[in-house]
Amino acid sequence: MEFRRLGKSGLQVSEIGLGTNNFGGRTDEQGSIRVIDQALDEGVNLIDTSNSYSKGLSETIIGKAVKGKRQQAVIATKVFSPMQEGPNQRGASRSIIMREVEDSLRRLDTDYIDLYQIHFNDPDTPIEETLRTLNDLVRQGKTRYIGCSNFNAWQTCEAIHVAKSLNLEPFVSVQPDYSILNREIEKELLPFCQAYQIGILPFYPLAAGLLTGKYQRGQPIPEGTRLS
Repeated sequence: MEFRRLGKSGLQVSEIGLGTNNFGGRTDEQGSIRVIDQALDEGVNLIDTSNSYSKGLSETIIGKAVKGKRQQAVIATKVFSPMQEGPNQRGASRSIIMREVEDSLRRLDTDYIDLYQIHFNDPDTPIEETLRTLNDLVRQGKTRYIGCSNFNAWQTCEAIHVAKSLNLEPFVSVQPDYSILNREIEKELLPFCQAYQIGILPFYPLAAGLLTGKYQRGQPIPEGTRLS
């Protein structure tokens, strides 16, 4: 397995990461743990999840799977999506982040998160509030690095600029949808990240399985596959 430095951070991550969106859903706990074990055995160290994947079950399963081998894993999780009904349940405000990071740490059964990411841009919360909160989490040792997901180029640029101007911890990575079928980030986001050394963690690099070779033109979709 080859490893790359994530952005300008000192964190080394495997070129292939493990996405866990289906853990606790389409893939049950036993099957999910087998996948994680196999990934770690193959040298994959980056495990990406979110507090919202299977309503927290994905994080819980990962916590069980890496028990006793936490140092082998680089755990990346996210915050933004609502975990329950009601106001102040969705977004990247201080109140939401401070609550959700504790819940993620509990589910993951760990005292720190390697990479804590804002899942989506929050138009209702000033980016300064979000960054100051994440900066506090880094200072408290609850997360090692911070990043974002599904941010446009200008949103990522704004976050980097605000962090630099206020001397706060910057995003070390951004996680966009990127594959040979979706190359939108090559227009602005990719050049920006290259210029400012922001790591890119593409999700759906195989277009949700469409590019794996199991789907053939003019033939029925195989049973049991994601696209079926």
